[in-house]
Amino acid sequence: MKNKHARWSFLVFLSIILLLSACSGGNGKDKSGGSAGDGKKLRLISISDIPSMDSSLATDAVSFDALNNTMEGLYKLDKNDKAIPGIAKGDPKKSKDGLTWTIELRDAKWSNGDEVTAHDFVYAWRKLVDPKTASEYAFIMFDIENAEDINKGDKKPEELGVKAIDDKTLEIKLNRELPYYQELLSFGSFLPQNEKFVKEKGDKYGTTAEDTLYNGPFTLSDWKTEDNYTLTKNKEYWDKGNVKLDSVNFKVVKEPQTALNMYNAGDVDEALIPAENVKKYEKDKAYNTELESRVYFMRMNQKDVPEFKNKDLRMAIAQSIDREQYVKSNLNNGSKAANSLVPTEFVKDTKGEDYTKGVKTDNKFNKAEAKKHLEAAKKELGKDEFTFELLTYDQDNAKKDAEYFKEQIEQNLPGVTIKVKQQPYKQKLKLEANMDYQISFGRWGPDYPDAMTFLELFTSDNVMNETGWKNKEYDSKINDAGDKLLDKEQERVEAMQDAESLLLDEAVIVPIYQQGNARLTQSYVKDIERHKFGGDTDLKHAYVQK
Repeated sequence: MKNKHARWSFLVFLSIILLLSACSGGNGKDKSGGSAGDGKKLRLISISDIPSMDSSLATDAVSFDALNNTMEGLYKLDKNDKAIPGIAKGDPKKSKDGLTWTIELRDAKWSNGDEVTAHDFVYAWRKLVDPKTASEYAFIMFDIENAEDINKGDKKPEELGVKAIDDKTLEIKLNRELPYYQELLSFGSFLPQNEKFVKEKGDKYGTTAEDTLYNGPFTLSDWKTEDNYTLTKNKEYWDKGNVKLDSVNFKVVKEPQTALNMYNAGDVDEALIPAENVKKYEKDKAYNTELESRVYFMRMNQKDVPEFKNKDLRMAIAQSIDREQYVKSNLNNGSKAANSLVPTEFVKDTKGEDYTKGVKTDNKFNKAEAKKHLEAAKKELGKDEFTFELLTYDQDNAKKDAEYFKEQIEQNLPGVTIKVKQQPYKQKLKLEANMDYQISFGRWGPDYPDAMTFLELFTSDNVMNETGWKNKEYDSKINDAGDKLLDKEQERVEAMQDAESLLLDEAVIVPIYQQGNARLTQSYVKDIERHKFGGDTDLKHAYVQK
């Protein structure tokens, strides 16, 4: 998921800091008169506004997290990240070859009272792969029959391998049998849409609370751009009896220190801790850390920046940044320095070893080698000085991080100058999608439990590539891992490890760190489910008990 895409998939502070409806002044009342700790109301903080509530256009962690709590697909994830029925009544019935899935739907309604039908899934999925939609996530459906040809314009959306046998029966025809596909169907791109409502709203669909329709535990209301939004219990939700909260109020706050101050004032029930405060709180009973599966990395634009076509220059930048020191000095929150794109503690090989152990690369901090590569680049390019712009987020901590990267590169690569460009989250995503950047610092969070969710991003024809890099050998290895090696698990893992090693040795990207979070969490915040892939959180069963 984007810089999270997902992008990743996905956030310096994971999209939310949980806040109760505790009121200012510490009197136990919120502005609407509710009592703090009554188990019915929460106030949350999001580090960004929601870029889009249209599941066919969403690409980022904040959007997918909001969709995860207001919409429901065929399946959803349980607390162990396993697929369980959502709108589906149960597990799919599969043909002998495993390629045709028939799924029965339960009785469920949209927030306007309309029935949720199999036609809603057919409409939404055809819309996503239709090239007219220009969805960056169309590739996520390429395992469905004809999806890729439709997206290329070679076939019509009506030829997609999904159909409504009747209102409550959906049939899916797959190109290949994947072990994680049921979990993948829980991802936000596979959500249904009410065709009549969407067409009535046109381009406005998913841009405001009123211009969006919901079929999940909550609906969205009071959405004020870059300010706040509220999740309200959906009275039409099929399982509303198990939704404990009446409302969840989000305030857009981009400064982590502000959140910590609110926690200390008694107005916040969970706060992520800025690096400079971790030592102060690490012995507190409320202190906890968590290593996520989101990875932060730098992209270099080889398409529009001629110098980045030079491998030596790319590797010089990759080897000039001390990731270990960065994690220690700037984060200090349970994050880990990353030397691979796929995170640790995410997938294992057939021997039970962490997948990342099989990825070999020199794409890591090495000051001496960085200078050698720089000198080679200067000779090849006939230049002694280079100036590049580094695109990053607009949060306060992002500025500090960018200054660290700037200092490292300029100090270790004489003649290279970095200028920092901070942009709001939504605008940054747009600049990356349009390849309107030179170097970008972003992230990716996984959409499903397999290394491929990271590696497929950098194939030649993937719209999420956003680097201009194309490599036939890499494409071949990824294609083999997704096709003929599916029933040869160890060979498949090795093909993906080889592909990632190639990607890193070409210095297409520069892995920086795997995100961790250091939090202070009050003991009365209960049952917030956090996921390693897909939507970051699930608030369906959340409540507060003082």
